[in-house]
Amino acid sequence: MPDPLILGLESSCDDTAAAVLRGREILSSVVMGQTELHAAFGGVVPEIAARAHAEKLDLAVEEAVSRAGVALADLDAVAVTAGPGLIGGVLSGVMLAKGLATGLGKPLLGVNHLAGHALTPRLTDGLEYPYLMLLVSGGHCQFLIARGPQAFTRLGGTIDDAPGEAFDKTARLLGLPQPGGPSVEEASKEADEKRFAFPRPLLDRPGCDLSFSGLKTALLRTRDKLVAEQGGLHETDRADLCAGFQAAVRDVLREKTRRALALYLAESPAAPAFAIAGGVAANKAIRAALETLCAEDGVRFTAPPLALCTDNAAMIAYAGSELLAAGETADMTLAARPRWPLDRAAAPLLGSGKKGAKA
Repeated sequence: MPDPLILGLESSCDDTAAAVLRGREILSSVVMGQTELHAAFGGVVPEIAARAHAEKLDLAVEEAVSRAGVALADLDAVAVTAGPGLIGGVLSGVMLAKGLATGLGKPLLGVNHLAGHALTPRLTDGLEYPYLMLLVSGGHCQFLIARGPQAFTRLGGTIDDAPGEAFDKTARLLGLPQPGGPSVEEASKEADEKRFAFPRPLLDRPGCDLSFSGLKTALLRTRDKLVAEQGGLHETDRADLCAGFQAAVRDVLREKTRRALALYLAESPAAPAFAIAGGVAANKAIRAALETLCAEDGVRFTAPPLALCTDNAAMIAYAGSELLAAGETADMTLAARPRWPLDRAAAPLLGSGKKGAKA
């Protein structure tokens, strides 16, 4: 049987995306960003994001299908991010996917956005289960053993801010443009990462959980002290603050990854592999540190190309293809979910409310 032709839709945060995949071949991938819409607010405004998704999703689909050189009628299934994420955006994607699937008479596939990131190494590198995954982005940070398209074991995660969120907040504190990750990384080049003694949170405790809120507060206090003493920040100060912050995040992720690798390798996987995905995976300093760590342990290291580290619909289409192969299709009762943990057996990291565990 030929590989199915799948349309993927992604609208969980501030990127409106559509892609067409056949097997592991990406025929097209369209991502329409919203950076300019949110620039004046210092972060993503959910209502603005939701309206933009509603306006752009059909255009993204039209462009993705056109670039792939196929027709809507050629599709074998429609995969869509059904959560977690900003509910307005997720709802926009789910409703469009339902309409397309119904109109075309094709299967509907509801994909967990986090699973999309976690399965990306299978799309790009063909990793075999089980592999260790560090999902590190603006909204999430988790160590996961991926055992199947819907089977994940969480070894640890952030108990407060995600690293990408901390990078964004650091950029705002230092007057750098958004998104914060690339801005902080660029400012860190040739800077002195040892000038300021920033903490390495939770390294004094066992386990793989992480925390970045205190690190952000330490940077704020250091900035305020410099401003009080000097009447402002020099460019050198800003660069060194960025470098010190980035080094602290790198060191924490390296040590926690070392611990997670030990737990994973204790299971004696046949082909040990470690993958990193999510927007922060694009940071060269963090990626290099983790690649070196894996080489020391004889573990294969993989990281998707930059375009597949950030939110995209190709990963959603691929995750959908694995669901389709397993016979896990959805129907018109598919709901948009603001919360949807991958490891449902694990205790909530951030608490739980009426709508379920946050992570």
